[in-house]
Amino acid sequence: MGRTRATYDRVAEAYADRFVDELDGKPIDRALLGLVAEDVAARGGGRVADLGAGPGQIGAYLRERGAEVVALDLSPAMAGIARKRLGLPATAGDLTALPFASDSLSGATAFYTLIHLEDRSVTAATKEIARVLRPGGVVLVAVHIGDQVVHLDEWLGAQVDVDFRFFTTDDLVGHLVAAGLQVESVTERAPGPGEAETRRAYVLARR
Repeated sequence: MGRTRATYDRVAEAYADRFVDELDGKPIDRALLGLVAEDVAARGGGRVADLGAGPGQIGAYLRERGAEVVALDLSPAMAGIARKRLGLPATAGDLTALPFASDSLSGATAFYTLIHLEDRSVTAATKEIARVLRPGGVVLVAVHIGDQVVHLDEWLGAQVDVDFRFFTTDDLVGHLVAAGLQVESVTERAPGPGEAETRRAYVLARR
């Protein structure tokens, strides 16, 4: 965790400059996030956690659609940007020990955040997500599809030390089911213009 935290602290400003408006060019992402916001609203509302929030673009989109959003990121610098640039309630925290009470969230998103965890930590993180969701609460998880691990020493103009783990869709589904979540939909898509050349998977699951 320390290497990943230090990496994102180091690149936080550059990352935010590049990705804070990325949803403008991602219609499938927007549609799926809209489903999350609608689902939460239909079940009476409640808080939605943007896990691994980065600069907060996912949480801000959900907020625009009426969700009560709280953002969490491993990097204190990223959480600070989410607060300052987008006005989100944001805090630094660990996916494997979420700072939320059991049964306290109506929804969650985890976009490209499990990709920094090893197997044991993925298991812990998915169990934590299941713990903090209310019965009926939904989570939308996004990952890069594959079976490789990509290591970067330089990124966004900075020296870093970070791994990006890819998941097969079946592997991701398996982790969520093992945590006690019911998978409701799986969406895959090709990369869009300007994106890294990877296929992406989006899994919607419910407690």
